Amino acid sequence: MNRARLVLVSAPALCLMLAACGNRTPLEPAAGANLPPPPLGEAQPRTAEELLELPALARPDRTVELRRRSEEREDDPFDLPPE
Repeated sequence: MNRARLVLVSAPALCLMLAACGNRTPLEPAAGANLPPPPLGEAQPRTAEELLELPALARPDRTVELRRRSEEREDDPFDLPPE
């Protein structure tokens, strides 16, 4: 009984401590390291925040296209029965 109570009390406390130890300072390169060179055609290298931005291809927009009427499926040449 005491062990269960200890686990119930210590688990949330451990989670709170781990959540509180996040880094809140701006990102900078490590000591002695430089940011990558700028891409071809750009004069200045990108900042750390710019390097962390996801390109549009990494997170494409979702297309929700509803079908208004049923359509017959075309024959799929790769839909083979198991061997």
